[in-house]
Parts: sequence; structure tokens; C-alpha cells
Amino acid sequence: MSTQGDKARAFRQLHVPGTPLLMPNPWDRGSAVVLASLGFKALATTSSGLAATLARRDGGVTRDQALAHAADLSAATDVPVSADLESGFGTTAQDVGETARLAVATGLAGFSIEDASGDAAAPVYDLDTAVARVAAAVAHKGDLVLTARAENYLHGRRDVDDTIARLTAYADAGADAVFAPGMRELAEIERVVRAVPLPVSVLLLPGGPDVKALASVGVARISVGGAFAFVALGALVDAATELLEAGTVSAWELAGRGVAASKVAFPEAGA
Repeated sequence: MSTQGDKARAFRQLHVPGTPLLMPNPWDRGSAVVLASLGFKALATTSSGLAATLARRDGGVTRDQALAHAADLSAATDVPVSADLESGFGTTAQDVGETARLAVATGLAGFSIEDASGDAAAPVYDLDTAVARVAAAVAHKGDLVLTARAENYLHGRRDVDDTIARLTAYADAGADAVFAPGMRELAEIERVVRAVPLPVSVLLLPGGPDVKALASVGVARISVGGAFAFVALGALVDAATELLEAGTVSAWELAGRGVAASKVAFPEAGA
């Protein structure tokens, strides 16, 4: 799978309703290579995970940084990579179109664009504006798989009818897949799957349905967002706190599993 076109086609074909693609989110080149070595068939970047590597909060990464990160992860493995390109790094449809155009040059197989505005008073774009932004991405994405995101649930707007209306409109505008992160109720997720004529991606969340349940209602893709990146940071905090407070480190077994995984995934020096 050496060309970008090959990866994009493979990524598109991995979206099978009822047999969801498990697509974890690495946060750097090493984690991407390890995850690919474990057998995952596609990967996705995480905006919050990337931001954490730069000592920033989610939303604090520039377009150039996000695209450079996407190119690095795309080159790191032979599996398709989809990038979280947030809200397209601009307020206008033209900004989103330019982000999509630049994404094509990174080697990505796909990318996502969200309808969050960044405005606390109106955190989600109105539908007409949001659709225009998706259409601009479609016009410049080439063969890449575009996932259009409805951000209602991440901003306290638990409105499944509006979410369905948005995702359907994004499908009509030419998106290839849809995503409504933050949904936890299986019945609501099933409504989305039944109503929207595109593969539906779901973010796995604590307290929400598991992979088996999501598969049963026809979900086509499942990701974990920044969870794995913050699992790594959590393990770091635990081990470092133990060292500071107790003068011990009890995580050697966990570290050993990491070392073993790296020896499998990473080439020998000079190779």
C-alpha cells in the first residue's frame, strides 16, 4: 500500500457498517508505529494528544503544526492515517478549503472537519455556514476520505434531531463519513446510523456502549480520541508521584511491556 491513493481507497473500504473499523489515535510517531505493529488497520491523529506533546491544551495547535504532524504519522507506517483537522483552522469556507488542499500533500488517507465555531456564545456554526464549510473541503480534498463532524454533544447541545439534520446535510454536501463525538446512548446512535446515508463513526466513551454494542446497531468506525495519549500521561504521573513520595518505582513490569513492544515495532539501529 505504497501510494496515497492506495491508502485512501483502503481506508474507504474499511468502513463497513456492523463490522466497525477500530481506529486508535496515536499522538506521536512512536505510538503510531507501535499501534500499527499491533495489527490496527488504520490510525487517526488526535488534536488533544498532539497538543499535549507541545505542552498545550486542545485547540492550541496551528494548522502548520497539525499538517506536519499528519505528514509525519502518514510516513511512519504503511496503514492509512486520518487527521483530526479540528474546525479547518479558520472561520470561513475558504479557510477550510485551503486546509483541505494542504492536507492532500501530507500523504493522509483522510481527515475530519468539525462544525464547532470556537465561539462560547454560539459554539456550533449555523447549518448553512457549516454545510458551506464541508462543501469547501469536498472541493479540495481529492481522493481523501472526508469525515464531517457534528459537535453538538461536545458543547452541551444534546439534540439528536439537529445532529441528524446536520450529518444528513453534510452527506448531501459530499462528505464520505460522519461523526458525532460525545454521543453515549445506544438508541440515539442507532437513530443516527439509520437516518444518515453514510458510514457513522463513534467515539468510545466511559459509560457508553462498547464495541460489540456499537457493531450491533451498524456503526462503521470507532476511535478513542485523546484517551491513549492521556493514559500514557496518567501512567507517567503515577510513576513519577510514587518516586517523589515513596522513593520507589513499581511500574517496571508495565515499562517492560513497553520495551518489548518497541523492540517488535521499531527497526534496529542502522536498519
